[in-house]
Amino acid sequence: MTVRTLFATRFSQTELGDPPLLAELGDACRDLAAQDRAGRDWSRAHGYRGYTSYASLDDLPVRDPRFGDLVRHLNRHVAAFADACALDLPRKLRLDNLWVNILKSGGVHSGHIHPHSVISGTIYIDVPPGSGALKLEDPRLPLQMAAPPRRADAPEDLQSFIYAEPAAGSIFLWESWLRHEVVAGTTKGERISISFNYR
Repeated sequence: MTVRTLFATRFSQTELGDPPLLAELGDACRDLAAQDRAGRDWSRAHGYRGYTSYASLDDLPVRDPRFGDLVRHLNRHVAAFADACALDLPRKLRLDNLWVNILKSGGVHSGHIHPHSVISGTIYIDVPPGSGALKLEDPRLPLQMAAPPRRADAPEDLQSFIYAEPAAGSIFLWESWLRHEVVAGTTKGERISISFNYR
């Protein structure tokens, strides 16, 4: 019997590889949270446990050169991932938006996709023990109406959900149509990350 794996979904996990910049980004994220009153107000009004600049600021790489340095790293990682996905692009992907997330214990981000983008991702700046994982969902799941569940020992490419555990400096990349969520963490500290979209 010949068994082939079809319709693969790519997911990239790499490292920033620049410890001084990682430390600077931690300071930049905390500085931003202290200064961005609109972001704090939005987070409070929408039940976000912590702080996000998602709805308040759209110019971070211009506002702070530390974010600009990060974008230069991300451009290379995203270009390599687009190539690994065999994307036939008429032009180079460009950063569309970038935002800071500081999640407190128990904070979550429910399942979602990133419309109007090609590649999305997150770089993890500070990940205390017990921080929540990134949960990725098999995009075929809504179509599997009568499919039985997979065995516990199923290989990763057959599982319905994958839990990607980040560490400080981890860069996760995926195609923007892939549904994902942040599960609740149990850490007493704050998980700091920077998310982004390329289009």
